[in-house]
Amino acid sequence: MSKVTPISGFPEWLPSDRIVEQYFLDTIRETFELHGFASIETRAVEPIERLSSQGEDADKEIYAVRRLAAGADDDSGPGLGLHFDLTVPFARYVLENSGKLAFPFRRYQIQRVWRGERPQEGRFREFTQADIDIVGDGTLPFHYEVELPLVIADAFSKLPIPPFRIQVNNRQIPEGFYRGLGIEDVASVLRIVDKLDKIGPDKVTKLLVDAGLTDAQAKSALQLAEISSTDASFVEQVRALGVKHEILDEGLERLAAIMTAANEHAPGLLVADLKIARGLDYYTGTVYETQLIGHESYGSICSGGRYDSLASDGKTTYPGVGISIGVSRLLARLFSQGLVKGSRSTPTAVLVALNQEEDRADAMRTAAALRGRGIPTEVAPAAAKFGKQIKYADRRGIPFVWFAGENGAADSVKDIRSGEQVEADASTWAPAAQDLRPSIENPQENQ
Repeated sequence: MSKVTPISGFPEWLPSDRIVEQYFLDTIRETFELHGFASIETRAVEPIERLSSQGEDADKEIYAVRRLAAGADDDSGPGLGLHFDLTVPFARYVLENSGKLAFPFRRYQIQRVWRGERPQEGRFREFTQADIDIVGDGTLPFHYEVELPLVIADAFSKLPIPPFRIQVNNRQIPEGFYRGLGIEDVASVLRIVDKLDKIGPDKVTKLLVDAGLTDAQAKSALQLAEISSTDASFVEQVRALGVKHEILDEGLERLAAIMTAANEHAPGLLVADLKIARGLDYYTGTVYETQLIGHESYGSICSGGRYDSLASDGKTTYPGVGISIGVSRLLARLFSQGLVKGSRSTPTAVLVALNQEEDRADAMRTAAALRGRGIPTEVAPAAAKFGKQIKYADRRGIPFVWFAGENGAADSVKDIRSGEQVEADASTWAPAAQDLRPSIENPQENQ
């Protein structure tokens, strides 16, 4: 057997961390369903041609897929690649199933994604995303762009994470502003400005000038990017820069509507931030990014936006708006900073001890009775001294050990944390609600 070596960029959480991940996924799923989103799952692969059409950086991110024993005759079809996000496969899914879907179609999708990243903290080659999208048939009202960040605010508010802010912009604002400055290559300028947090204003200014902007145009583009507010006051700040364009006017009106709704339904959680652009070319309207407060250098853990032409069959265009939570990226930060952990490494609440191996059949009946009442239970792996079985339970974080009564005596159950042991009947006994399932803890709260 060859030596086992880790492969960077492919996270594999330990059981206690998986408990945290499952809690996050369940909470996110339940919140999405609470807001009326239906679940779908798409295949892992898409034609490379479709994947690579989503922006200048897409080619760098795609993992190509080829059967190891493929022959020359297998090259006639389109090449396949693993999807690097869930939006592109969702757009294809809508086209293939448009006759069976009711529009506007509200979907959520929680799946693995593969991306050719350089592995580093929070940047993985395989990771889990949780997406919501609303897609329309021909048209999609703007009010859905207002709704989506409020769904994310609801989900994040239920999770044990640090305070967060959802940064919102509308790409019509920088597009109209740039056109008002006489800049034609809007897409290139958007991609450069989107790097502002990563490389800083000086390097962004140089890149803008290198791309053909005048010093005055580059300065104005940076002034726009510096504007942010937690209400609609950003509108007057933009007007003060003296640039006029009809696209700019529409973008300002729409972003102001989002901020007004945010202050009613999620006060303080949304920020109008005019440097947010998103690098992918398919975004056309509102765009979103989310940061953990105090962890801004880590970057966004949730992002998305409005797209108008990603899905089209030539006759009908299906515009949409969506947001994606980088679940693996979020958890990686929380784990590395010691901000969250599972209270135990197993869902088991009760370990049924064995006096001797001949008692296993009775122990299994006891375990079945407890499980039948919804109590996660397992039987000890081997008959041994009770002290050894208690240590086994303690190592795994199992709070209770069950002992069968001898010579007609009643069974008993021991809380190994407190040492308290009481008589118990498998048909009636139950642990406290907080002990029934693993809980999610913040180790730093007790320091």
